[in-house]
Amino acid sequence: MGRHARSASADDLLTRLGQLTARAREEIEVQRARIELAEVLQRGMLPAALPTAPGLHVAARYAPARNGLDIGGDWYDGFRLPDGSLAFCVGDVQGHDVEAAAFMGQARIVLRAVAATAGTDPGLILHTANDLLVAMDSRLFATCTFVRFDPATWSVHGARAGHTGAVWAGADGRRGVQEDAGGLPLAVQEDEDYPVTRHRLTQPGALALLTDGVVEGPTVAQEEGLAEVARVLGDHLEDDPETLADRIMDVAEHTGHTDDAAVLVLRHDGPPTARRPGTAEAERQQPPAGGGRV
Repeated sequence: MGRHARSASADDLLTRLGQLTARAREEIEVQRARIELAEVLQRGMLPAALPTAPGLHVAARYAPARNGLDIGGDWYDGFRLPDGSLAFCVGDVQGHDVEAAAFMGQARIVLRAVAATAGTDPGLILHTANDLLVAMDSRLFATCTFVRFDPATWSVHGARAGHTGAVWAGADGRRGVQEDAGGLPLAVQEDEDYPVTRHRLTQPGALALLTDGVVEGPTVAQEEGLAEVARVLGDHLEDDPETLADRIMDVAEHTGHTDDAAVLVLRHDGPPTARRPGTAEAERQQPPAGGGRV
């Protein structure tokens, strides 16, 4: 009689164990499906190609987060504006889930739509895009850097929405981080102003737009990571942009980043009349009234 009781108890235990195993497998499949959905969303939202111009060479990279769904809201983009100039941007949506990936796609589409219809001024583009995203009443927000490269004047006009500063380096050995003034992240506050800065590219060099996942980690401060990216740019200016982008993403690996990371590299030869060792000279341009609005 005792043996039968023990046998029944063992059978119950095995049955329960089988149910728990089946439930765990089901939860794993659901999690895997969510990750695959987020990856598909993100791949679909990132551009298949980036624009270039004579003397301008462009490359970008993305690496997923190491926590959450291993996916997030970082993005990069590049496209031609109606006047023939080129627009480039990088951004970072809070969070690491399907919702963050979806909001990233919305922000990218809004920026493209605004840039196609509201003029080419980066401050105006961020201002208008911000108001549209605020009106969507999402609980999320996004930081962003938006720059416009004019191949006719070899100048870069840029504006920042709460985002990490761009890193630059020149062939004369100078390098640094742009600390231009900026506005609040997108989708935080309506009618926000975004100051515009003009950078005239007089000599060969490189500019790296990146998200904070590239330059900070659990034991690495952002300032340290930015300095390392500046060193990499300055030491490897002769590399093609694809290799440069890979080298910068190596910095993210060394920081042990837990956030997702994106980088967009613009390596330039300088204007045709001045293609000799040098660097980018930056001069502050105060925006028109209204934070760059025209």
